[in-house]
Amino acid sequence: MDASTPTPQPNRAERFVSHLIERCQQDKGLAARLRRADNPATEYQSWELLAAFGIDLTQEAQRLPFATVACAIARAKAEHNGSLSLGRAIAACYEDGRDSGQAKARLRRLLACDDIAELCRLLRPLLSLIDSRAGQPLDYPRLLQQLLRFSRDPQPVKARWAQDFYGQVAEESA
Repeated sequence: MDASTPTPQPNRAERFVSHLIERCQQDKGLAARLRRADNPATEYQSWELLAAFGIDLTQEAQRLPFATVACAIARAKAEHNGSLSLGRAIAACYEDGRDSGQAKARLRRLLACDDIAELCRLLRPLLSLIDSRAGQPLDYPRLLQQLLRFSRDPQPVKARWAQDFYGQVAEESA
């Protein structure tokens, strides 16, 4: 790019994730609070960070996606953002990949969700599994954008997760 071409500005999800990764590396107390905030009873421990970033805490459709991603980043002790999509990450957790019955069951359970509260409740343990087994970090801004979109229009988000999970062979051979 030449000097006259403007560099694209990071979107809100990208800014949130990069800010959070940096803060968790510098502030171990914040990282510990976020790890503890990973369930509905203790989620309030993430609210200071979320409110400081301009998240409306009264709006579940906004609060839960940010809180879920923040807790996942803190728990994973992420040093940088990854490139792994949620669908691929689920498959990567199992030796048989997308042919694994357990992987398919986890994906189907996510695809059956109808609201953001249920989805985030199911994602929390799944994100821990992905962190421990997938071998590479998730694309957290992409996941956050998908979670935020889920409340408004879940079908395209679900279709993307299924495509990423089942469509690996087609993409790899292309």
